Amino acid sequence: MVNSDSVSDHLIAARDICKNFNNAGACIEILKDLYFNLDTGETIAVVGASGTGKSTLLHILGTLDRPDSGNLFFKGDDVFLFDNDKLARFRNEFVGFVFQFHHLLPEFSAIENTMMPALIKGISKDTSMEAAEEILVRVGLRDRLFYRVGKLSGGEQQRVAIARALILRPAILFADEPTGNLDKKNSEQVHELLLELNQELQMALVVVTHNQKLASCMSQNLTIIDGKLVTCAVSG
Repeated sequence: MVNSDSVSDHLIAARDICKNFNNAGACIEILKDLYFNLDTGETIAVVGASGTGKSTLLHILGTLDRPDSGNLFFKGDDVFLFDNDKLARFRNEFVGFVFQFHHLLPEFSAIENTMMPALIKGISKDTSMEAAEEILVRVGLRDRLFYRVGKLSGGEQQRVAIARALILRPAILFADEPTGNLDKKNSEQVHELLLELNQELQMALVVVTHNQKLASCMSQNLTIIDGKLVTCAVSG
C-alpha cells in the first residue's frame, strides 16, 4: 500500500527515503522522500524503465543498502538504527532474496546451497539438511538434491535460489527480475511457484520486473516517478 500514517500497522513501512548517487561530480537523485508500506502476505510489483531506481529501492527495503536519509520500519522498529551485526541477523531471519542471476556456489550441490542461510543462523547441519530437502522438494527438485549447480538447467538453478531464499520461512521475499534470465516456459513456472509460495507461507512478495505477465499477477503495481512510488496499471 502507498498511503497510511502509522508505521506500526504494517510489516514494512518506509518513510522519507532519499538516495543519491555521484556521477562524475554530478549528484543524481534516485529516490526522493519515498513512502512505502507492505503488509503480511501482500504482493507488489515495481515496474518501469531501467534506471529509475527500482533495484536501488529493493536493496534499501531489503537492507542490502542504506539510504542517505529516511527510515525503514519492520513491525514498528527502525531497522537502520540496528548495528551491522544485528542488521545481518535481521536480514538472515526475516528477509529472502532472489535475483536475476542465481548467485549459487558452483562447487556445491543444490541441497548444500539451500542449507547456507540455516547454517549461517547456527542451525545444526542435520536440521539444516532436513529443511533444505523439504523446500527443494516443494519447488519441484526432489530428483536434483545432490546435483551440482553446473548440472542443473537455468530454471532448476533459479528454483534452488528460491529454495535458498525461503528455507528460513522469511516474512518477506524480494525478487529482482527473477525470470529475466529464463525462457518463457521456465518464466511462467517460476511465476506460478512464487505466487503459490506466497499463499502457502503467507510471506509478503515484492518483485522488480519488466515482465508484464508477472506484474499483472501481483495485487498492486507501482512505478517510480521523480524518485517517488506511484500506483500504475499493468496489463497481463
